[in-house]
This record gives sequence, structure tokens and C-alpha cells, in this order.
Amino acid sequence: MTEGSALDKEALNRATSVYVTDRVVPMLPERLSNGICSLNPQVDRLTQSAIMEINKQGRVVNYTITQTVIKTSFRMTYSDVNDILAGDGEKRQEFKKIVPSIELMAKLHEILEGMRIKRGALNFDTNEAKILVDKKGKPVDIVLRQRGVAERMIESFMLIANETVAEHFSKLDLPFIYRIHEEPKAEKVQKFIDYASSFGLRIYGTASEISQEALQDIMRAVEGEPYADVLSMMLLRSMQQARYSEHNHGHYGLAADYYTHFTSPIRRYPDLLVHRMIRDYGRSKEVAEHFEQVIPEIATQSSNRERRAIEAEREVEAMKKAEYMEEYVGEEYDAVVSSIVKFGLFVELPNTVEGLIHITNLPEFYHFNERDLTLRGEKSGITFRVGQQIRIRVERADKMTGEIDFSFIPSEFDVIEKGLKQSGRKDRSRRSDKKEDKRKASRSSDKRKHSPKDKKKKSKKPFYKEVAKKGAKHGKGRGKGRRAK
Repeated sequence: MTEGSALDKEALNRATSVYVTDRVVPMLPERLSNGICSLNPQVDRLTQSAIMEINKQGRVVNYTITQTVIKTSFRMTYSDVNDILAGDGEKRQEFKKIVPSIELMAKLHEILEGMRIKRGALNFDTNEAKILVDKKGKPVDIVLRQRGVAERMIESFMLIANETVAEHFSKLDLPFIYRIHEEPKAEKVQKFIDYASSFGLRIYGTASEISQEALQDIMRAVEGEPYADVLSMMLLRSMQQARYSEHNHGHYGLAADYYTHFTSPIRRYPDLLVHRMIRDYGRSKEVAEHFEQVIPEIATQSSNRERRAIEAEREVEAMKKAEYMEEYVGEEYDAVVSSIVKFGLFVELPNTVEGLIHITNLPEFYHFNERDLTLRGEKSGITFRVGQQIRIRVERADKMTGEIDFSFIPSEFDVIEKGLKQSGRKDRSRRSDKKEDKRKASRSSDKRKHSPKDKKKKSKKPFYKEVAKKGAKHGKGRGKGRRAK
């Protein structure tokens, strides 16, 4: 693509393809992205390739970044590859020509994944929804998106290619665009540590000095627990957002010293720029000054457009989920508390649909504890914690706003923290004892200060003057907090 052309300007303006439910808004025109730029089977395609030799420890010992011609043998899906690796006889026969290569690729993936884990890469895998729609775009089902060996295998290959290309240009000391993920801020890590500690987990390190290995240990310790997905999401939220930059700061989440985006020039402008730099630097290093000038603006534009795309994808997903749940208003389900805020609790169904139980819709007044993220009933002691199961009823679903409201249904899942309740009573008892001691001391002091004559002069106030006015609304009439988006 010619730099500065109308096509290039529009691609930079979009900077990324946007994926919403059942369609894509492409960065490049469909005639290009699905045509000459797509690796269709049995057709020669001009490409930029990173050809790597990788040892058994997952280290790249030799590589070449060059222009190539690729002619693919088959067009396959992730399901096809997963079935082959699972031993599906029919699929293995259909693709028998490349089965040995697929099995070798799977072994390489295991090596690369093991290498990343060993160096401290964090795994942020959380449940992701796949919304199935009919021909009119109406959602008919919501299922969990599967991530089998095939999906993770391609990811492993893309990661190692991106790292190799980034390291190559960094060591050449040429202007380049990097994909960076900076270290998390201490205050956010502290919130995650406090939250993880509420589950009885031992944390090694402090908010300002906690290693990726320590975070790995935390997530490994909760594998299989009902709150594992929630804790993984909390860890993800404590991280900074990855972004593009002309400066290399490494990638914290991947525990990588060098990282860029090279593998998807059809759908991301930074990848397209990297391909352009590979080609242009191959001809002459004199273009370095030009790239040094344009990269900062491209990095900022691409980061901003990426965030806009993510917001659009989330909004559309929320609207489709709400539209789907409109038919289930009044139904009751078992769910899991996904987050707790001072105005209520968000609850997630097994299919990832999330709704709000507002604090004003709970049967009594609930105290919010910001440190361990809990809501505790003042009278009953019923306590809601992130990750615990709960029974809910669907009360409202609005496809225009994407909002879904649930109500709490008492069930066998409810947890009553009697210790906290009794502790509160003891605290109130101690406070009342102290007040009584003060009153006694005051009366004793008055006896010493005033004579019997003075007592007679002082008339006792009518009892109704001593009655304290109580007018707290106790939760009613409070304005609803704005729903977190």
C-alpha cells in the first residue's frame, strides 16, 4: 500500500478492524482483505515472513525476516485442527497430507507456551461469549467461546514472530513502533492483593515490588475454584492498558523484553507500518529520519482507535445480551457474584450475561466494605462476596441501553457471617458501656461541684425534651448509582 495514498489515509483513520457480533467493519476494503490480501488455498500470495529456527527450550536460535511467496494447501478452521489433534479419524483422513505437520506444530506450541510461563507471562484467560444470531441479527443463543489447542497454537506462533521482529529492529537501533505493556501501578496492585487476601491466599511481595511469578502462583492456587474467573478478571483490571509507542518498554503481561504487532497487516495499521518498514529499511536506512517523525503520531492514533473499537464491541455485545435476555424476564437462575460496588452487586450467569442487583432492591440495609469488596446485611448478616454463588431472578432487560437488572432470591447459597454480626453487637455494647461510664463520672462530678441547694434550684427537663429525633431514610430514597459501563 502506497504511503500517503487515499487508501493509506483511510486505513490510518480507521487504524483497526472492528468486530461486532456477526460482522466486521474492516480497516481495508473487503475486496482487498478477503481477496488479494487473504491467504486463500492453492493461490500464490506475496507476503512478509519471519522464518525462525526454535530449539527445544523455545528459544529462537536463527531467523530470517524477508519477502516471500506463500501458497497454502488447505483452508482450515480451528475446529478442524482441534478435531485432528483429538484423533478424529474422518478429519485426519481428509487432511492426511498435513496431519504430521499439524502434530509437529502442536508440539512446538507446547514448548513455546512452557517457555512463556517459565519466564513469568501472565494468563488472562477469561470466559468469552459467542452470540449466535439469526438471519435478521436477532440473538438466539449465547455460548462460551472455546479456546482449544488450535487457537492457542496460532497465538503462540504469532507471539514468537512479533517478539522476533521487535527484537531485530531494536538491536538495529532503528526507529520502530512497539507494542508496550508497562508495569502496573502500585495502588491498583494493592487493591488486587487486598482482594486476593480476602480468599485466604498468601501473597509474596508488595504492591510496588511483586513479581510476575508471584502473580502466577496466586492464579495457579485458585484454579478450579468458583471465583477463579473473577480473580483473573480482577488481575486484568489491575494492569495498565497495552498501547503502541515509538519507545520500547517491554511487555509486562507477556514478560517479553521486545514486542510489536507484525502478524495482522490486514486488520491493524501498526502491523501494516511494520511491513512497510521491513520493506523500506531493506532498501535503504536513509528512510529512518522519516519514520522517526511519523511513528509517534501513528502510535497515538492506533492506540486511540483500538480503545474506541473495544468500547464499540463491548457496547454492541451488551445490547445483544440484553436483547436475548428480554425473553427470559421473570425466570430464575443460579449465578455468580462478579463484582461488588457501593450501589449494589453485579452478577454473572454461566453464559457470561451480567446484570445488576441494586442496593435499593435488597430486602434490608447492606454495609459496603471497600477493602474486601463485600456487602453485609445489617440485620441478617447475609454477606455477598465476589465469586460466591447466588440465586437471582431476571427483572428487566433493555436492549437500547444494554442494561439488565436482577433481583436477589434467598437460597441455600446464602452465607451468613455471624462472627461479623456478633462483633458489631459487641462493638455497640462496648460503646454503650463507655457512654454509661461517662454518665456515671459526670453525675459523680456534678455531686462534687453542686450543693444540695443548687440541686433544688435546677428543675428537671420534661422527658420529651430528651428524646432524640431519628429521621434517617436508611437506604430508601437514595439515588441509584450510575451503572459501570
